[in-house]
Amino acid sequence: MSPHATDRRRVNRSVATCLPLVLAAALVAAGTAAAAPSGDTAHVIRTATLGDIPLGAFSNALLPGSVDDDRGVDLGGIGSDIYPAGRKGEYWTVTDRGPNGQIKVDGKKRRTFPVPGFDPAIVKIRVSGDRVEVLDAIPVTTSSGKAVTGLPNLRGRDEAPYTYDAKTALPYNPNGLDTEGIVRAGDGSFWLVDEYGPSLIHVSARGEVLTRYVPKGLNLTGTDYPVVEALPSVLLHRKINRGFEGLAQLPCGDLVMALQSPLSLPDANAGDASRTTRLLRFSPKKKAVTAEYAYRFDPVNVVDPSEDDTSELKISSVVAVGGDRLLVEERTDKAARLQLVKLGREADILGGPWDDDTTSPSLEQLADPAAAGVPVLGKRLVVDLGTVSGVPGKIEGVARVDHDTLALINDNDFGMTDGTGAFDAQGRLVDSGIETTVTYVRLPEGVQDRP
Repeated sequence: MSPHATDRRRVNRSVATCLPLVLAAALVAAGTAAAAPSGDTAHVIRTATLGDIPLGAFSNALLPGSVDDDRGVDLGGIGSDIYPAGRKGEYWTVTDRGPNGQIKVDGKKRRTFPVPGFDPAIVKIRVSGDRVEVLDAIPVTTSSGKAVTGLPNLRGRDEAPYTYDAKTALPYNPNGLDTEGIVRAGDGSFWLVDEYGPSLIHVSARGEVLTRYVPKGLNLTGTDYPVVEALPSVLLHRKINRGFEGLAQLPCGDLVMALQSPLSLPDANAGDASRTTRLLRFSPKKKAVTAEYAYRFDPVNVVDPSEDDTSELKISSVVAVGGDRLLVEERTDKAARLQLVKLGREADILGGPWDDDTTSPSLEQLADPAAAGVPVLGKRLVVDLGTVSGVPGKIEGVARVDHDTLALINDNDFGMTDGTGAFDAQGRLVDSGIETTVTYVRLPEGVQDRP
């Protein structure tokens, strides 16, 4: 739907009475019914779509006055992750840092933030027929109740932020979070991961940041919430925009964080060429990382036959499937595959030479880590989503519905594209037309609890 239209279509619906009325905006029923395929292959059984909710109305209902101009952008980006909320068809999701893009100026890319007042939010949704309904939303805030925003933290480490047209620099914000994975703890609080630090964030049931755990040596100051340097310092070498993206909660309560891409260790070229990234296990009880694992991507043309650039490989979701077992999503923007791994003690590399950034060659530089003695996690392919008709691109969230069904959610980037054509002459969004969808996929053999 065109963002230029002043009469954006809406259909009234009833929502929980605790929601502000502006969040009861209509959802456009744009879902499609899945065809009935063969029962011996993975197939889509339902697709539901989030309709148009103006981003300014959504944000200002949570934090009044936070957005003065949404530039025609609708609520999106909630596909950063998806986590079951308890009731059938209901899930917790989380936005990322908000609408952002890139524009080249004098041959160099600038990171744009068209709605700089946007605040990351935890969004509760319900899949109802072919619609995705917003049931509730919780803004992520500082200790004093202010927006954390999605703006970068540190000059020289993070990309410099600019306005929508890349002409005017915006201020950095040490409170800013590029939120990604989400799980909910038994006490009702949430755990999120962030790409900037990278960091692990404990958030109250009301959205207040209780503690942000960052790598040792980050020296992040000026925040309006507690920051604890509890993560390995080697994570300081994360690629820009490729920090933590996946988060899982094991039955014991431990958390597993997935680094989206290999570290830039010792440099960016090594990181771009590497197929080895890292998973970290964190104990909320001990408030410490207790294990680290080397995870090896398949070759990029195996994950995505249309791609030949290894740096396009990413982990965007990890899902606990019992005990110490995880589903790990390897993806490019066009394709994704889910692998089953077991987090055994024998695979723990925490505190060893691979956490020392002076080790040469680095873990990321090893052409065959297993042959070099690194206990790389074993894995087994569960499903190649790239071969499943009806699965959209850029799947960033995966939830297990039952033994043989998965719920997938995509990141639609708030309908934004890169380049000068992202906005018209009046500074209004030229929408990409990509919608946020929740897609259910049936696996004929289910998820077997063995790698």
